[in-house]
Amino acid sequence: MRVLVAEDDVRLAALLEQSLDEAGWHVETVHDGTSAYGRALPGGLPYDVLLLDWMLPGQDGVTVARRLRDAGVRTPILMLTARGQVTDRITGLDAGADDYLAKPFDLDELLARLRALRRRTAYDSGEVDVVTVPDPAGDLVVDPVARRVRRGDVEVELSAREFDILYLLVSRAGRVVSRFTILDEVWDGETDLRSNVIDVHLAAIRAKIDRPFGTSTITTLRGAGYRVDPADGAA
Repeated sequence: MRVLVAEDDVRLAALLEQSLDEAGWHVETVHDGTSAYGRALPGGLPYDVLLLDWMLPGQDGVTVARRLRDAGVRTPILMLTARGQVTDRITGLDAGADDYLAKPFDLDELLARLRALRRRTAYDSGEVDVVTVPDPAGDLVVDPVARRVRRGDVEVELSAREFDILYLLVSRAGRVVSRFTILDEVWDGETDLRSNVIDVHLAAIRAKIDRPFGTSTITTLRGAGYRVDPADGAA
C-alpha cells in the first residue's frame, strides 16, 4: 500500500514516515503543496491514499485537493489540520477530502483512518478479488464481497473476525503475515500483541476449514507469523 505524505513540519513528517513504514505502508514524503500536487497527478506512481496537511507552503492542502479532483484524481485524501472549526472541516471536505483529522492526533487513529479509506476504495472499485487456494480436499474459495467461504462444494460458516483473518492470509498467500499485521489490520491495533486472541481465532478457523476435510491450510512460523502456501494449499 502506497501513501503520499505532504507535511511541512519536518519532525512530524519524519514521525509519520516511520510510523507508516512500520505499519507496512510504502511512504513518499514531500513538504510543499506544489510537490504534492505534481506527485499525485496521473502518470506518476499510483498511491492508495494521500495524506495532506492543510497549511502547506506553495499551495495549501485544500487547494491541492481541489485541483486534484478537478484533474480527475480520485485517490482518497485524508486532510490533517490544526483547524478545528466545523466550517473548516466542511471546507476541506467540499474541496475533495474524504476524511479529516485534527491536530494533535493519535497515531493509531490515523492508521485506522488510512486503512478504512483504503478498504472503502478497494471495495468500491472492485479491487478485492475472490481468492482460491487449490487443495486436493477441494479448492478453498474466499469471496470478500459476499463474505462467503467454500471448501469445494461445502459452504463454511465463519464469524466476521475469522473471515477477516482468513482473507488477509489467503490474499497474501506465499508471504508471512505477522501477528502485528493481523492485529493492525483486523483489530485496528485495538488489542494487545501479547494476547492469545489470534491463536483462539486461528484454532476456530482451522477447525472449520481444515479439520472436517483432513487438510491443513495455514502454517504457523514461530516468532514470525503465519503463511498460506499457494502451491498446494497445504501447510
